Amino acid sequence: MYSLIRQFLFHFDAEKAHALTLKSLRYVPDFCFKKIKANPFSLLGMTFNHPVGLAAGLDKNAEYLDALSKLGFSFIEVGTVTPRAQMGNPHPRLFRLPQAKALINRMGFNNAGVDQLISNVKRSTYRGILGINIGKNKETSLNDAVNDYRFCLQKVYPHASYITLNISSPNTPDLRQLQQEEYLPFLLSELVNEQRKLADQHQRYVPLLVKVSPDEEDEALKRMTEIIHQKGLDGIIATNTTNERTGVEGLIHANESGGLSGRPLMQRSTTCLSIIREVVGNELVLMGSGGIDSPETARQKLNAGANLLQVYSGLIYQGPQLVSSICSTL
Repeated sequence: MYSLIRQFLFHFDAEKAHALTLKSLRYVPDFCFKKIKANPFSLLGMTFNHPVGLAAGLDKNAEYLDALSKLGFSFIEVGTVTPRAQMGNPHPRLFRLPQAKALINRMGFNNAGVDQLISNVKRSTYRGILGINIGKNKETSLNDAVNDYRFCLQKVYPHASYITLNISSPNTPDLRQLQQEEYLPFLLSELVNEQRKLADQHQRYVPLLVKVSPDEEDEALKRMTEIIHQKGLDGIIATNTTNERTGVEGLIHANESGGLSGRPLMQRSTTCLSIIREVVGNELVLMGSGGIDSPETARQKLNAGANLLQVYSGLIYQGPQLVSSICSTL
């Protein structure tokens, strides 16, 4: 059934199809989706029904939590959200590469601002595990970035099950410099200190994770991971999208600027996952993200050290059955 729906949706501009799909999902009855058998386990002080969740980016403003919960995810991550609303980059900014089962996006943290996201979360009836992914506004300088992240952290803390720091999107100018030693230790120290204050204030500990880039050299990735570990973060998401174009050369849209996701990202993101796991041992929770579009690729992520999995591009190409097929196989 989904192959027919996908054929219809792929006649539309990618971003319009995205919006149409989410709006339509609200009206699809729950019984149309396969129920996923729970196999509960505990991580980060929470109980996950299975390892498969939704990556950030699909629902930036938490407008569709109730609709997305029908798909059977163990957890849903929304965002990236910034302190103030911003339009993001000009259209078109989302491109399909069907031959490679890939996407390229240069959305640029388009979102309605953190207050609107919180309002949407409050209106939702979703009571599952909710990750909220936070970033900085485009015009905020790198020296002031910590203030944007702190502001969002304070705002979303009472409403999140965990919070992700997005310092690795390729679509906000210079954002990835926050991963470098000039900025990273200070940024993480300040935010971990704020996390502790908020935990005391709300009498509730909300884990803090960092989403990293796949485009760092291996040694740089190791140093970054060591800093994240030393500063006391709870976990790492590996990885964000890539600026590389390996595996899509010569395809239509391959030369569009933006982050590449989907199947071509699988190998590098999984290598990054292995490197990170080698550095941190069993002390941090790792989420594998990038190129998961089958039970086989999900297994590779787990074997590389992932505790949890996040899907996005694979969902676009495989449909809702991707979640149930991974879970039934695992």
